[in-house]
Amino acid sequence: MSKLTELFRVIGDFFHSAPTLIFFKPPADSDRTSLGLMFQKTAAQYAERSAIVFEGRELNWAEFNALVNQFARGFKQQGVKRGDCVAVMMENRIELLCSIVALSKIGATAGLINTGLTGRPLAHCIGVIDSVKCLVGEELLPAVSDIKNTLKLADADYLWVSDRAKGGVYPDWTTHFCRLSASLASENLPETEDIRGAEIALYVFTSGTTGLPKPAIVYQRKILSAHPPYSKVGWHADATDRMYICLPLYHITGFLLGACTCFYTGASIFLRRRFSASQFWPEVQLHRTSLFVYVGELCRYLALQPPCAEEQNNPLKTMLGNGLRPDIWDQFRGRFAVQRITEIYGASESNVSFLNILNKDYTIGTGSTVVRLVAYDVDREEMVTDQDGQPIEVTRGDAGLMLSKIDNKYKFDGYKNRQDSAAKILTDLVKPGDRWFNTGDIIRQIDVGFAMGLPHYQFVDRVGDTFRWRAENVSTNEVGEILNAYPQIEISNVYGVEIAGAEGRAGMAAITLVPDQELDLKALSGYIDQYLAPFARPIFIRIQPHQETTGTFKLFKGQLRKEAYNVDEIQQPLYVRPPNGTDYQPLSGDFYRQIIAGKAGY
Repeated sequence: MSKLTELFRVIGDFFHSAPTLIFFKPPADSDRTSLGLMFQKTAAQYAERSAIVFEGRELNWAEFNALVNQFARGFKQQGVKRGDCVAVMMENRIELLCSIVALSKIGATAGLINTGLTGRPLAHCIGVIDSVKCLVGEELLPAVSDIKNTLKLADADYLWVSDRAKGGVYPDWTTHFCRLSASLASENLPETEDIRGAEIALYVFTSGTTGLPKPAIVYQRKILSAHPPYSKVGWHADATDRMYICLPLYHITGFLLGACTCFYTGASIFLRRRFSASQFWPEVQLHRTSLFVYVGELCRYLALQPPCAEEQNNPLKTMLGNGLRPDIWDQFRGRFAVQRITEIYGASESNVSFLNILNKDYTIGTGSTVVRLVAYDVDREEMVTDQDGQPIEVTRGDAGLMLSKIDNKYKFDGYKNRQDSAAKILTDLVKPGDRWFNTGDIIRQIDVGFAMGLPHYQFVDRVGDTFRWRAENVSTNEVGEILNAYPQIEISNVYGVEIAGAEGRAGMAAITLVPDQELDLKALSGYIDQYLAPFARPIFIRIQPHQETTGTFKLFKGQLRKEAYNVDEIQQPLYVRPPNGTDYQPLSGDFYRQIIAGKAGY
C-alpha cells in the first residue's frame, strides 16, 4: 500500500470514528439505562429481522424478546428481586442469552460462571456472589450436583434449563425453569424502564493475583458505555451484519464485545456452542457472517488448518478481539483477506480500554485513559523506582508495566470484594492523593506510521502472579494454594512457560516434597483434576529440593522461567502431562524436542 493510499485510508477511518469518540456521552449512574432496555429497544426496531441462529433454530428479534420476557417473569415468580444475584451456568445457547438479558430487565444481576469449573472453585464462585438462585443447564448439572451440598441454596433454588441436544429428564430436586416460563406472559415488563446505570448487570470472574477467581463488577452503565464506541468505531457494524460467536459467553470478550454489539446494532448472531476449526469457514459461508469476535488462540487454530475452498471469497469483513499474534495477523490479512482487524485491550474490572480504531497492524490501538508505562524488573517481580521511591517511566519503544489513572472520568469498578479492588490500586505516584490501577501487563508504545498524532501501543506480556493460557487468566497463587494442600507437597512455586506454537503460557509447578515422601503421579493427577479447572492445570512439574526466595521473601520465579522444562539443563526430575493425557509422566528428551519444535500437540 502506497503512503498516499495509507494517508487517505487513515483519514477516512479517523473521520468515521471522530463523531462517536467526540460527542458520545457515557450514561451516568442515575440515568435510566440498562442492558435489558437496550435489547428491548433494538428488538422493537428490528422486530421481523433475524436475531439469532443456533443449532438449526432461528428467532427474529420479536420472538427473541418475547422469550426473554417470559424468562424475566419466570425469575420473578421464583422470588428473584431487584438487586438479587443469580448464578448462571450454561453452555453457549439461546437460553443463556435470554437468562442474562431477562435478569437485567428486572434489575437483578447475572453471575456468569465458567462452564469448565468443578469442585471447590465452582462452589466458591456460586457462593461468593451471594446467589439467591442457581440457573444451570442440563448439560452442566453433574458439576453442580457434586457441590450443591456445600452451598447454602435449597433444592428448589436450582433452576434447571433443558438442553434440546440432550433431551434428558429433569431431577425432581430442581425447578423446571423452561416449562415454568413458557406459561407466562411475553410482553415487556414495566420495571425495565426504571433500571439505573449504577445497578450491577453482571459479575464476571477473573483470576487475579491471589486466591480463587474473583467476581469483577460490570455495572449497567459500563455496558452502555461500551456501545456505541465498540459497535460503531471498532466493528463498523449495523443491522445488516451477522456475527459469528463461538467464544464462551461467560467470558467478557464473547458477551460484552460480541453479543452486546448485536443487541445494540440489531446485527444477528450465529451462535455456536463451542469452537470448531474445521467447521468455521463452511459456517461463515453458509450463514454469511461478516463479523467475528475472537481470541488469539482460536485464530491460531484456524491458521493451522489446511486451505479449504470456503475460506476463499468469504464474507468476513471485520474481526474484533484480543491476543492476535503478528504472524497470525498476517495470515488473516493475506490468506483470509479480512479487511478490518480491531485488536482491543481491557480488563473486566478496570477503567482502561484500548481500541485499534485506525486498523493498523500488530497494535492494540489507542486509548482514552491516561496511562503511564513504568520500568519493571521481571526477575524480582517489582517496579523499578528512583531514589525517592517513585516509579521510573520507560522511554518510547521500551516495554513497561502499564498503570492507568483513576479519577471521576475514568472510574475503577473493581471487584465485589473491596479488599481485592484495593490491592490493584497504587496511590501518590505523581502527586499526593492520585490513584492508579495496576494492570499487571507489560505494554510498549510503537510506531505505526501515520496515525493522526494518536499514540499506539502493543501488548507484550503479563507479569507477576497471573499468566494467560487457552484465553484464560491463570492465577499462580490459586494453583499454588491447591497444590500446597496435597499431602505429599510441602510447598509449590507456580509460573507460566512458553510452548512453541501455542498461545499464551503453559502452567509449570516447581514443587518441594514433604521429607521422605515419594511422589505418586497418578494420585496427584486425580487430585489436580478434581480441584483445578482444565486451563489452570500445570502442564509441567519439576521437583525441587528447596525453594529460593527474594529479599522480600517472595518465591523466586525468574530463573525457573528461564530454565522452563529444558531437560538438557535441569538435573531434577521433570514430568509432563501430554495433550489429552490423564496422568503425568517423566519428560523424555524425545518429547521435549517435539515440544520445542511445536509438534507436541499443545
